[in-house]
Amino acid sequence: MTTLTFPGRFDSLPMIADFVRMSAQEAGLSSFQIYAVETAVDEACANIIEHAYGGEDIGNIECGCVITEKGLTIILRDTGRPFNPENIKNPDLNSSLEERSDHGLGLYFIRQWMDAVDFEFKPGSNTLTMSKFKENQT
Repeated sequence: MTTLTFPGRFDSLPMIADFVRMSAQEAGLSSFQIYAVETAVDEACANIIEHAYGGEDIGNIECGCVITEKGLTIILRDTGRPFNPENIKNPDLNSSLEERSDHGLGLYFIRQWMDAVDFEFKPGSNTLTMSKFKENQT
């Protein structure tokens, strides 16, 4: 596993994306899969900064990438506020934009873009593990 630590700042997102993109390419993911991984990681890291830390420069984001025979696993760790992902309902995509909640879409899309998503919360440490499998490797 290769792990890098980034400041919990929005201007860190391009560097995190570069790191994840290189790992996804090395893992043999397709261009579309690489895009999905980058987008999911970007959303997850933005959520860490905004919701777990409540703003920039409050904590770091540790990003680990594990290349396996099946594909790529990304492990994001932070020390911000935990949350219960089960309390975040899937958005009602059939309702009008005015009626939709402004929360929950990010987590919904992360779950759509990735093949496996797991949260673990321990005192002082939140871990999000996401995997993307190579095509035909489910």
